[in-house]
Amino acid sequence: MSELEPQALAPAPASAGAGASVSTKRPRHYSLLNRRDKTLLAIMVGVPLAIFVTLIWAMTLVSIVWSFTDWNGTDPMHFVGLDNYTQLFTTYPFFWPAVAHNVMWLLFFICIATPIGILLAVLLDRPLRGSWIYQSIFFTPVVLSLAVVGFIWELQYNAQDGFINSVLMAFNVVKPNSTIDFIGDPSLNIWAVLVAASWRHIGYIMVLYLAGLKSVDPSLREAAAIDGANERQTFIHVVFPVMAPINVVIVVVTVIESLRAFDIAYILNQGINGLELLSTLIVNTMLSEASLIGFGSAIAVVLLVVSLVPIVLYLTRVLRSEDI
Repeated sequence: MSELEPQALAPAPASAGAGASVSTKRPRHYSLLNRRDKTLLAIMVGVPLAIFVTLIWAMTLVSIVWSFTDWNGTDPMHFVGLDNYTQLFTTYPFFWPAVAHNVMWLLFFICIATPIGILLAVLLDRPLRGSWIYQSIFFTPVVLSLAVVGFIWELQYNAQDGFINSVLMAFNVVKPNSTIDFIGDPSLNIWAVLVAASWRHIGYIMVLYLAGLKSVDPSLREAAAIDGANERQTFIHVVFPVMAPINVVIVVVTVIESLRAFDIAYILNQGINGLELLSTLIVNTMLSEASLIGFGSAIAVVLLVVSLVPIVLYLTRVLRSEDI
């Protein structure tokens, strides 16, 4: 064969004709988690979620259903419609006093306990020697459960050998045979319990507000000082407006703490004799000899609806601010 003779060309690849097969394989996706990791993740997320749904949402729905019945835990359940709610709002003698006590709780926290916590946070935000010691002292009640706080203040309020009566007797304010019964006196016990609850609430608010104060830009205070503003004016006109998100959180926390108040009142005198609250009414009604579970569930539903109001308002504000 001559060198000038063209060489045989290699066969060209067959064109994709009508009957040709086209590869349709999708690109393979790789995951950082293997099968074992995915199983563990499903267990870690699924088990708590199942417990939460079962104990919270499922029980909430069950309570709503029970509130329309006359069930007492043993006898057959009968649907009574709105009779429980009608009786609750009209003839039940403890409902409106309990509502009034919850409102008193809220006003006491908003007007007295919360401002004291904010004041302590402002004072401890200054460059003060040993401020961490004071922060620890005021924060200590927060780490205690409300039940423990109730036991502590039960010892302070004891009519016989409580700390407060002992101090009053030492200064001859009261006589040994005429000590003050802070818990047994219906005109005093609600105020005594509010003081005990505030002991914990003040430290909680102080920590929240102090954390917010630490995040305020120092240049804002420096600019206010250059303009001739004193500390009070700087806080009112500069710091307080900047703390608006923390202020909203504190208001919501205060409202929820007031609505869910239970432990201290129940520890001190089972929430009776002047210490009726919505939460204690629920427990006392369901655990009474009659076991009025349906009626107690109606009280629980009312408390749930009232509690949802500040929560919904807070979430609405948060979501609206994120959209902006």
